[in-house]
Amino acid sequence: MDGTKRVNIKHGISVAIVLKQDQDTGKLTDGIVRDLLTKSPSHPHGIKVRLMSGEVGRVKEIY
Repeated sequence: MDGTKRVNIKHGISVAIVLKQDQDTGKLTDGIVRDLLTKSPSHPHGIKVRLMSGEVGRVKEIY
């Protein structure tokens, strides 16, 4: 599934995000979606979400 489209991302699904400080390395962080922070239907770099752990980043993979 595509992490750049908001319709593909729901509360409670498992995703891999890239944190702001990891954007240059591309290191991914796994977690469960708590909140969707991007309001637009799509974003070229991935929809911004907050994980249950409180970390914020853009979705790169959906599991």
